[in-house]
Amino acid sequence: MAGPWKWPNILVDSGFYHDRFFKDWQVKDFTKPSDTLNRVGLKPEDITDVIIAHMHWDHSDGIDLFPNARIWIQQEELEYYAEEAWQSKDTHGGIDEEDVLTLVKLNTQGRVGMVAGDAQQIIPGVTCYTGGKHTYQSQYVGVRTAAGKGVLASDNMYVCENLERHAPIAATLDAASNLRAQDRTKQIAARPGLIVPGHDPAVFEKFPNPVPGVARIQ
Repeated sequence: MAGPWKWPNILVDSGFYHDRFFKDWQVKDFTKPSDTLNRVGLKPEDITDVIIAHMHWDHSDGIDLFPNARIWIQQEELEYYAEEAWQSKDTHGGIDEEDVLTLVKLNTQGRVGMVAGDAQQIIPGVTCYTGGKHTYQSQYVGVRTAAGKGVLASDNMYVCENLERHAPIAATLDAASNLRAQDRTKQIAARPGLIVPGHDPAVFEKFPNPVPGVARIQ
């Protein structure tokens, strides 16, 4: 007989922490991704799933910080950056080779879940959608909340202004695909206020802050 179902603890994107990134980037008030969990009473071991929106280093470098987590990524994203992208010097900008090797190793350990395309529910109430061409095949996440469906857009929109002005992000391989992804988030979300951008500190003003640095979306 199966035991009682337990609520998963899910991260969308894992941040970064390796020393090599601090040589080129000056980061103020840095907190290691695994340490931020203390603010909500969790430990790295408590994370059951990590959904990687795309393979840029600032979103995927921390995948090895969560020892019990299953890592979810679009299958085409992983296949491309583990293979073809490295045949040219111009097709892997922002992708760190060590992060790719880490993800491949985790896959050999049976810890990577391949998301096979668009609108795939990977966990009850959690659906991955293919996004714009910020990388080869980015994704974003729809989540069922008490207030209706919310969307964690990651870099399909950097800031709320992208959505408000219908403006593509600066770093995209195809601006039209980025705008289509933004338009679709508005169709998926119960209301625009439940669409969370990837890099906008304004989310801490839009949503309640139970503790510093935490926004509660419900």
